[in-house]
Amino acid sequence: MTAPISLRPRPIWLAVASMFVLNGALLGMWASRIPAIAETHQLGHASLGVLLLLLAAGAIVAFPVAGRLSDSMGAAKVTRVIAVFYVGALWLIALAPGTITLAVALLVFGATHGAMDVAMNTWAGEAERRMGRPVMSSFHAMFSLGAGLGAATGYLAASQGLGVTHHFAFAALLVAVITLPFASVKWTSEARIASKGGPAFLLPRGQLLLVGIVAFCASIGEGAIADWSAVLLVVSANADEARAALGYSVFSVAMVVTRLLGDRITQSFGPVVLARLAGGTAAVGVVTAVSFGSYETTLLGFALMGVGYAVIMPLAFSRAANDPDMPPGAAIASVSTLGYGGLLLGPPLIGFVAEVTSLPFAFSLLAGLAMLIVLLGFALARPAQPAPAQ
Repeated sequence: MTAPISLRPRPIWLAVASMFVLNGALLGMWASRIPAIAETHQLGHASLGVLLLLLAAGAIVAFPVAGRLSDSMGAAKVTRVIAVFYVGALWLIALAPGTITLAVALLVFGATHGAMDVAMNTWAGEAERRMGRPVMSSFHAMFSLGAGLGAATGYLAASQGLGVTHHFAFAALLVAVITLPFASVKWTSEARIASKGGPAFLLPRGQLLLVGIVAFCASIGEGAIADWSAVLLVVSANADEARAALGYSVFSVAMVVTRLLGDRITQSFGPVVLARLAGGTAAVGVVTAVSFGSYETTLLGFALMGVGYAVIMPLAFSRAANDPDMPPGAAIASVSTLGYGGLLLGPPLIGFVAEVTSLPFAFSLLAGLAMLIVLLGFALARPAQPAPAQ
């Protein structure tokens, strides 16, 4: 099935893009206030890493559930419903009075984030096919734009002395009121139904497994920036909380600009060449961020990482959404298990390594993963579409 014929490309794009903005904005708000939340609950690197691991666990459990729901109930409907719960989950983090309740809140926040990510990317794959041209990178640009704006609200809130509770309550409600009306278009899902009785957790197989590994290498870098960029600026560059919050904003702006150009660049160079160039750029950015110890060079490194990582996830999800062997929701969920598993598992691992070495050393390990993207870039080639029946 397809979307209604009367639905034009512009409202399709706006509907899906609004959900990417909402998803990114809520994550950016959370990322920008991690130092304040850690201080409030007196969390060290290791303790924060454990809590981030719970956030990751929630997301990983939600991935296959969201994939099956998207294929059976329709990605658009599932995306909109989960978005409402995602807003509420951010409020739970701010309201948590102690470490135990904070752990539960992060588990719920991770689950809603992961579920919405799978559903909205499945909807984006449908929209890309409906519109007949590459648009996945532009959707992810809207995620990065939302993340940057969300992080910017953290900078404004911290600089004005606004507490986390009031910041999250006001900013999350505002972004929901702005974005949700755009997503209310009528949409009939084209998704196929996955076979019943399959495994609860789908892992990618064949070449899709390599796509998942590439996504893992990129998303672990994105997760490191989201959860540790502010802390790295405090530790390495002696930045205060307000200036440290700008680190994720710089990264996000670089991603937005690159992703806005990503669809056109993909058409010019192809996904394989683009992935290899992107991996090399991200590796240079990591080295720059940890090697000099100044505020300005660390921000420059974050910007280069944003440019490098920007196109990898859109390429991976576009490849998964067009996999010839799996339904779109299931394919995206399987890649997400590795891909966004990296986004959410990477930060706690960095915390554990930082506890026994140093945060700059732990952060530098991302350079090796970025070079692995260069080696495995061939896996992102779009599979040949079967010839139409005669």
